[in-house]
Amino acid sequence: METLEEAELCFPQLNTSCKKRPRSQTESVLIYSLLPCFSLITVVLNLLVIISISHFRQLHTPTNLLLLSLAVSDFLVGLLVSPFQILLAEPCWLLGDLACVLCSLLPFISVPASIVSMVLISVDRYVAICIPLSYYNKITQRTVKRFILLCWFYSVLYNLLFLIDNLRQIGRFNSCYGECVINVNGAVDIVISFIIPISAIIILYVRVFVVAVSQARSMRSHVAAVKLQRSLTVTVQKSELKAARTLGVVVVVFLMCYCPYYGISLSAYNFMMGSLANTFIFFLVIINSCLNPVIYAFFYPWFRKCVKLIITLQILKSNSCQAKVLK
Repeated sequence: METLEEAELCFPQLNTSCKKRPRSQTESVLIYSLLPCFSLITVVLNLLVIISISHFRQLHTPTNLLLLSLAVSDFLVGLLVSPFQILLAEPCWLLGDLACVLCSLLPFISVPASIVSMVLISVDRYVAICIPLSYYNKITQRTVKRFILLCWFYSVLYNLLFLIDNLRQIGRFNSCYGECVINVNGAVDIVISFIIPISAIIILYVRVFVVAVSQARSMRSHVAAVKLQRSLTVTVQKSELKAARTLGVVVVVFLMCYCPYYGISLSAYNFMMGSLANTFIFFLVIINSCLNPVIYAFFYPWFRKCVKLIITLQILKSNSCQAKVLK
């Protein structure tokens, strides 16, 4: 009987050892089958987005730079967050308290980076649709690059401050040895990282939707009297509206996948790394990171064309970066 009890402990030689957490078959399938599969797909698809926007000069626009930032965040989720989550899902945490805190930094950095990128994308679409005459003066590549750098700097700094209690006294929230628990101030986090940015996104997109509907009605009512110059303006407006619709789908999918994460964060509970709830939350994050390139492939012809050029190794040819991938 004593041997059986010792076998159930993470560290049988320690009196303060945790008991090995039992795992259901559903959880095992999620961790060892679905999570690695979606992780690999996420890495490949987002790498295609990164290569496409980085390589082809025709895609070097402010909006695409924001998509590039989002793709980098999604790529890191698939490459780093998912493997660490599989490691954290083991019945016992064997790497020590310091590694527990450090491993938790990766997912906590990628989440706000994605959210801030979404806010920047919403601002970009708002200016393009609602203030079109000022767009090319206000939204330049240099300006966007600065905001992207600030986005990532903010994500790292915020999460260092966010996890300061866990870093001051490492392992203070663990109830036994072999456990990895991260204290989360849910009330503060959900206001700064969710309510404020998501409210901004919703307000901006509601405004974009209202203006888009107004423009669509105006274009339909005046389509017969459009001159050549006006026709070019209408074409540009249609292009901007299509981009707004596509990015609107990205925002909606983002909200659907991240709301459960912040719903649990709102309860201000301690994250037990590797628990079923924690694994399910990060599985939704992986799904979101995987779906974004799928949305691009469905709505953006240029992305499909870029993928074809990449897969067929056409990008290795000289001057391939000058290829016209936009119609």
